[in-house]
Amino acid sequence: MLNHLDKKTCLLMRQLGLEMPADKLFSDRNPSLKDAIISFGGYCSGVVVSDDGLIFTNHHCGFEAIQSHSSVAHDYIKDGFVAKNKEAELPNPGLFVSFLVSQKNVTSRILKDVTPDMDETKRGYIIDSLSYAIANEVSEKDSLLRGEVNAYYGGNEFYLSVYKDYKDIRLVFAPPSSVGKFGGDTDNWVWPRHTGDFSVFRIYADKNNQPAAYSPQNRPFHPSYVVPISLKGYQKGSYCMTLGYPGSTDRYLSSFGIEDQMQAQNQAMIDVRGVKQAIWKEAMESSDSIRIMYSSKYAISSNYWKFSIGVNKAIKELKVLENRRMLESDMVKFIETHSDMKAKYGQLIDSLRVNYKKLSATSHAMSYLGECFVNASDVLSLSLKAINTDFSSDSVAGRAYKESLVKEYANIDLSTDKKVMVAMLKQCSEKLDTVYLPGIYKVINEKYSGDFQKYADYLYSESEMISPRGLERICSKDTTFNVFDDPAIYMAVDVIAKFADLSQETAGINTAISRDERLYNEVLRQMYEGKSFYPDANSTMRLSFGIVAPYSTNNSSDATFSTTTDGIFDKVKRYKGNEDFWVQPSLLDILSKKDFGKYADKNGEMNVCFISNNDITGGNSGSAMFNGKGELIGLAFDGNWEGMSSNLSYEESLQRCIGVDIRYVLFLIDKYGEAPNLIKELNLKN
Repeated sequence: MLNHLDKKTCLLMRQLGLEMPADKLFSDRNPSLKDAIISFGGYCSGVVVSDDGLIFTNHHCGFEAIQSHSSVAHDYIKDGFVAKNKEAELPNPGLFVSFLVSQKNVTSRILKDVTPDMDETKRGYIIDSLSYAIANEVSEKDSLLRGEVNAYYGGNEFYLSVYKDYKDIRLVFAPPSSVGKFGGDTDNWVWPRHTGDFSVFRIYADKNNQPAAYSPQNRPFHPSYVVPISLKGYQKGSYCMTLGYPGSTDRYLSSFGIEDQMQAQNQAMIDVRGVKQAIWKEAMESSDSIRIMYSSKYAISSNYWKFSIGVNKAIKELKVLENRRMLESDMVKFIETHSDMKAKYGQLIDSLRVNYKKLSATSHAMSYLGECFVNASDVLSLSLKAINTDFSSDSVAGRAYKESLVKEYANIDLSTDKKVMVAMLKQCSEKLDTVYLPGIYKVINEKYSGDFQKYADYLYSESEMISPRGLERICSKDTTFNVFDDPAIYMAVDVIAKFADLSQETAGINTAISRDERLYNEVLRQMYEGKSFYPDANSTMRLSFGIVAPYSTNNSSDATFSTTTDGIFDKVKRYKGNEDFWVQPSLLDILSKKDFGKYADKNGEMNVCFISNNDITGGNSGSAMFNGKGELIGLAFDGNWEGMSSNLSYEESLQRCIGVDIRYVLFLIDKYGEAPNLIKELNLKN
C-alpha cells in the first residue's frame, strides 16, 4: 500500500534504483505520482500521459470499447482506429476512470461495536452497515467524490478510499488486433512475447475540469500530475516499479481453501469454457459480423480459461498445497506454545478442515452451475439480469443499466447462442449429480424426452427474451406479458431457485469458514510479527517494485529480458497459417525498414516487450511501469505460465511481469498510425 511505505521498504527501493522521494510517489496534499494512475472501468489500470487527459492502458482493457464501435464496414478490431483530431474521438457510454484522492484507516470506527465473541453473521452486518455509512459521508460532503470502504488482512483492518470518477472517456487510438493481440491464445501467459498490448483514450470534463456526463461541450481533462515518458529504456537489473489496481489475491488462504478453488472454481472453468469457446470460435470463423460480435467475450473467457489451467498446473508442480500444509503445521505448534492463544485459535485448523469438507460437493456444484448457466448463454444471462433488476426505479443509474442490457443484444447471434445453451445443459447433466440440477431438467425429461436440442428449439422460438422486446415489456410493466410464462425467464427463475437452495443449505458452513479464514490471517501476522505484511489485493491501488530480470522457462543461458521486432518476423514465419500470428503486410513493411528513429534502443533495434520480477495480478493490466525517476517505460499486460499460482503463493524465483515497451507504443502511434499530433502532447525524456 502506498501509504504504508516504511523506512525499510524505502531504503530497499533506493538500493534497487529509486531516485524519487517517497512523498512524490504518494501524497494526500500535493500532486504525486499516484494522481496520474487510474482505475480503468473498475477492471483494469491506466496512466495519464498528457496535460489534455490522454491515457494509456492495454489493448485488451479497451477491447470492449473498440468492439462496440466496430462493424464489418469499420472493422476497428482488425484494422485499428486513429482519431485524427479531438472531434473524431469516440465516446463510450458506461466507461469510466477513477482517481484515488485519499486513503484513511477507519478500522477503529468499523470495529468499535464488534466484540471477540460476536457471531460472525452479526459481525458482518455491523461492518457492512458502518462501511456503507462511512463511505456515504464522502458523497454527502462532496457529490463529486465517491467513498469506498475495503477490508484488508482478511477482514481485520479497514480503509476508506476516496475516489473521483470521470465518465466521459473517448477512444483515441487502437492498434490493429494483429498488434494488440499478436500471439493470441498461443502466446497468452508465455515468454518471450511480442504483443503491442496498448490502447489510447482521453478523459473529458466540464468547463471547471470536473466530472460530467458525455457532452459535446466537454473539454479535455487537465490532470494535476502527468507522467514523463522515457526514451532511454532499461537494462538488465534496471529498477522497475508498477502502480495500478490489482483485483484479488488469496496469499493467506488456508490449504483447504486452495484445494476448494482448484477442484471447484478452476476445474469448472476449465471444463465448461473450453466447450463454449469451441462453439464461439467456429461461429466467429464463419462470419466477420459474428467475429466482431464475439471477439470481446471470447477474449475474456479464454483468458480466464487458460489462467485456470495454469493455476491448477502450477499448484501441483510448485507444491503449493504441501507448502501451505507445512505452514499450518507450524501454526498449530505456535498456538500450542502460547497458552493465551489456545482458547481462541486452538481448534482453528480442525474447524477449517471439517467445514471445507462439508462444503466440497456443494461448492463443486455451484461452480458448474455458474459456468453453465450464468456465464454461458447470453439469452439466459440477460434473463437472469432482468429478473434481478428493479426497473421501477427511474434513477439515472437505472436507466443507464437498462440501456446497457439492451445494447448486449447487438452482440448475440441466436443460432450460436442456442448451440451454447444445448452444450451447457449437456455439460451440467454430465458433471453433476441429479440432486444439484435445476428443476428444468425434470421438464426436459418429461416433455422433451431428455432431448436438450428440442427444448432449446422451443425456448428460442417462444421466448420474448431473444430480443430487446422482452426487456422492454418487462420494463414497461406490460400487463399482457405474463413474464413467468416466458420459457427463458422460467429457466432463469429455476436456476436462481437452485442457487438459493444450495446457498441456504451451506450458509452456516460458509459463515464458519469466513470466520476461520479471518482468524487464520490474524494468527499468521502474529507468527511473523517482525515481518512487513502487505494485504491481499482487493482492487485498490498498490505499488510493486523490482528489477528488469532475464527469464527463460528452463533457466537456461538463453534467458532474455527483452524482445525485438525481429521476433515478430520469426513468429510470422514459424506459425504461417495460424491467425494468432497474422500481421498486416503494411505494418511488416514498416518494421522491415528498421527506421525506428528516436524510439530505437541504443543498439538501433526496436524493443517490443520486456520482463521484470514485479508482482502483478488481474486488474494490473494497463499498469504503468516506471524507472527510478518515475518515468514511464512500459505498460504491464501479462504474467508468465510458470508463475500462475502467484495469486495463492508468490514464488520469487518464478513470477514475472511482462510489459510492452513504451517506445514501441510511441513508434506505432507515430509511424504506423500517422498520429504525430498525439506524440506532441507527451512529455518525452531522453
